[in-house]
Amino acid sequence: MSSQLAMTMMGVAEFLLSAVLGIVFWKKGLQRRFPALGAYLALRIASTPVLAIFYLGMTGPLAAAYHFERACAQAYFFTYWPVYIASAVLLYFICMEVFRSALASVPGLSRFGLVIFRWAVLVSVIVTLSTISFANRGLLILPDIGIGLMRSVSLLELCLLAFLCLSMNALRLSVRDMAFGISLGLGVMSANDFVFSSLTARLASLIAPLQFVYESVILLSLGTWVAYCALPEPVRKPLVIPVNSTIYRWNEIASALGHTGTQVAVPQQATSFFLTDVENLVEKVLKRNLKGRESEL
Repeated sequence: MSSQLAMTMMGVAEFLLSAVLGIVFWKKGLQRRFPALGAYLALRIASTPVLAIFYLGMTGPLAAAYHFERACAQAYFFTYWPVYIASAVLLYFICMEVFRSALASVPGLSRFGLVIFRWAVLVSVIVTLSTISFANRGLLILPDIGIGLMRSVSLLELCLLAFLCLSMNALRLSVRDMAFGISLGLGVMSANDFVFSSLTARLASLIAPLQFVYESVILLSLGTWVAYCALPEPVRKPLVIPVNSTIYRWNEIASALGHTGTQVAVPQQATSFFLTDVENLVEKVLKRNLKGRESEL
């Protein structure tokens, strides 16, 4: 079996596995809980056959005969990179959904963490766009934007997975929880992208074996998601924490942030002085009356 045929079979397996994942995902109604992940899967399933047709039009046996490889190459470019950028944006929202689901038992920390999360995303996008040169490149700037955004979201996915691994006991989060399963798949894919890009830049002679490993890890991640979607998810245990614990205090502080609460009217200093004078005057009058009665007796 040639390497090209093996990669084609793995690509077909990836599409079929994505389709199975989408069917199980929507059958379980998980799109109501993770709408961004549902949109990401729909985009992945819909774009794969379209891109495959354009790719075959560029490199297939009919391309040279009918001379439409240039048109297919342009169609592939203007389809692949917008889909790639849209996938990066959806992955940002998927990370937010996973974070919100994992911290559902502590709503104060969840709300405060999402604010910090949005600011981190905004800063990463600004840094990504600021490192790109926009000098007279036109639509050729799309690959740089897509790669920069995907690199930023990959770092975010790894940080999210590390956070969940460190805080699972404190949040009473099970390994079989759907939020952890999604984060695990995203983290494995991100690590796979980083390792593949770094090794191919240094070991150009091993690109073919590395592609097999890269595609195998993607299939493993998709299979992990299918297993998490198909298997019944355990009921999350209620988070019972003592009142004097640190996480309870932080949750109360985070819940209080942004809320005005009950307003108390504080008297001004001049009013305070006036009331004090009146009180002293009443006290003097009472003392005089008491002395007068004592003298009469």
